[in-house]
Amino acid sequence: MDRKGRMPRSPSLSLAVVGHVNVDRFLRVPRPLARDRTVPVIARFERLGGTAANIALGAARLGVPVGLAGRIGRDFPPPFLAALRRSGIDLGGLERVPGRETPTCTIVEDPRGETCVLIEQGPMDRSAATAPVPRAWLRRFDWLHLTTGEPKWLLRWAEAARALGVRVSVDPAQEVHYRWSAVALRRLLAGAEVLFGNAHEIDRVVSLLGHRRVEALLRHVPVIVRTDGARGAVAYHRAGVTTAASRPARRIATTVGAGDAFRAGFFHRWLSGATLSAALRAGNLAASRWVRGVGRPIDRAYR
Repeated sequence: MDRKGRMPRSPSLSLAVVGHVNVDRFLRVPRPLARDRTVPVIARFERLGGTAANIALGAARLGVPVGLAGRIGRDFPPPFLAALRRSGIDLGGLERVPGRETPTCTIVEDPRGETCVLIEQGPMDRSAATAPVPRAWLRRFDWLHLTTGEPKWLLRWAEAARALGVRVSVDPAQEVHYRWSAVALRRLLAGAEVLFGNAHEIDRVVSLLGHRRVEALLRHVPVIVRTDGARGAVAYHRAGVTTAASRPARRIATTVGAGDAFRAGFFHRWLSGATLSAALRAGNLAASRWVRGVGRPIDRAYR
């Protein structure tokens, strides 16, 4: 990164996103969940989801040349697949696994936007550890963004990218709390250029690696992008700290997927040669629009 916070590169790099492609089953409830209390469901619906699918769809909608890799099952809904194809995403890395059911999240969401999430991993479970990495497909891209998934599988993607000269960012998200060990996480960060996470996730990385401060992670990775919800985002890097405030949304349609929207907005500017500050602001704007229910590509496809 140069002194102005730009990544030295030619403009308009392409992006491959690897991770979960899910069916999300939403249950809307009128009040927060409480122990030993029954709460009625006031709405239920299905939506295409998953960290990788959300980021790829958002980035494609913003004009980023993007590919998507993940593992789905025999039951993946045809309308969801058709919508991915219509978006122009390169699906050469998407693997349909015979005899398995698609990863599915059941998401209970209350009026404040607070959620309880249950996941059925499907073929994104430990069986993914030995799944093939399509190197010929990966070679088409300049940048690889690794999101959630079986750690051994993601580490193999990272190793393949480094061998091919593809630049890497990593984003274990909520799975850093229960799928990643310190040893595996060090391997993931080795050779990565950016680590993404919200405050809880970055704190978990700090703890797992035996540090006390976020800045200590700069020994492992040169840029750390932390999202702070309504407060905006901050990037720690070896030249200092860059912050970008965000205006709180007056209306909350949903918070599910807001972090993925941030990443799509960030990559749209970052891969086109913008400064780190501009990329953070673009991420905040994309997340804010998502939370307000404005321009969400998933909703447009599946209403």
